[in-house]
Amino acid sequence: MLLIYTHKITHRNKYIFNLIFKDILEIDFMLTEDVSEFKNSDKPKISYTLNPIADELFFGSRNLLFESGITEQNISVFDYGIQKVFYATGKSSAMPFDVFAACFFLVTRYEEYLPHIRDEHDRFDAKDSLAFNNGFLQKPVINQWANQIKEIIKNKYPELAFSKRKYKFISTIDIDNAYAFREKGFTRSIGGYLKSFSKFDFIEIKQRTKVLLGFEKDPYDTYEFQLEILKKYKFKSIYFFLLGDYGVNDKNLPIESKKFQSLIKTLGDYADVGIHPSYGSNHSKEQLQKEVNRLSKVLHKDVTKSRQHFLKLSLPETYRNLIDLDITDDYTMGFASQIGFRASICTPFNFYDLDMELETKLKIHPFAVMEGTLKYYMKVSPENAMDKIKPLIDEVKAVDGVFMSLWHNDTLNNQKLWLGWQKVYEDMAKYASQ
Repeated sequence: MLLIYTHKITHRNKYIFNLIFKDILEIDFMLTEDVSEFKNSDKPKISYTLNPIADELFFGSRNLLFESGITEQNISVFDYGIQKVFYATGKSSAMPFDVFAACFFLVTRYEEYLPHIRDEHDRFDAKDSLAFNNGFLQKPVINQWANQIKEIIKNKYPELAFSKRKYKFISTIDIDNAYAFREKGFTRSIGGYLKSFSKFDFIEIKQRTKVLLGFEKDPYDTYEFQLEILKKYKFKSIYFFLLGDYGVNDKNLPIESKKFQSLIKTLGDYADVGIHPSYGSNHSKEQLQKEVNRLSKVLHKDVTKSRQHFLKLSLPETYRNLIDLDITDDYTMGFASQIGFRASICTPFNFYDLDMELETKLKIHPFAVMEGTLKYYMKVSPENAMDKIKPLIDEVKAVDGVFMSLWHNDTLNNQKLWLGWQKVYEDMAKYASQ
């Protein structure tokens, strides 16, 4: 048991102590603001305040965890060894920066509540983040700092026992469009033919015809390959299905399709299944409810997992809507334009609502890499993709975190634009599973 003193217990510091000590380091702790109790205790102890009390481990504090509300932060980044850190403290502190405030700023996505320019899909862009602009987006610094805190405490109190976390790999796959040609209905199929004719794409016309006549497999039907890799390397997988109404950015199959329903149930026999809230649902809780109900009806059970289509995430509104619909786990936390760690962490964490100043029970599961980011935003070829992916996996393994990837069924077809990416997926799965 670790005793922690702070001059004022707040929702913020309780949240971050829970994250660092309970969730990441997996050690019991007790929090107090009673100086006498702290001084008289013979437990291993640390203080988080303005000045040391006695001979305990002292971590200097700044104001962030004792404030409420959201204000512009004057952040100055500096070097600490090979790391970039901020919120500098005095020399008497066990670390030269307020590590708990820095963790809170990053994991709560504080900067996403501040005024910023949003991209064409109304998203916070990676290039506006503190992590990207200071070169640590591809490092799970919160996990790294937590391990440093652990070593500092162990040096002072060697009798204090810490449990050992286990590294995990989770593959997540979004089903935006289950089939390229099948199950689209007469109107959409005719529209597809006309579009191909207008482009003089006779190869696609031929392929569509063969698929519809049953002579050829649909190019987006890559599910046997996915399950083969899952069985071969023995990792956990989660599927997210788009069940929104048809629209410009929502083009999956109609839920009335028996073939589509069968696919959802089949994949649910091998992996967890969650909802992929549509582009159109982001500003409509009623639409979101409709989509959750559709999936629940197919699966005959409650839906608790979610990832936003297009990674559309507006804080805190998106997460509040999910909470209201009894979603317990969200997998949206990652950037579309850059690989890395959006919240600077590679373990699940509870969402902290900065507007309400409270820790919620919604568990956030961050992912580190999406194949579309590599190809479309970073212009990486399949031959060079593992050079980008391996360092992320190594970073996560080094801190015994969770490496999570995001792929799509259609990008595994090994055709046209995605030629060679099927091998990247298997290479990633193999390396991440070791």
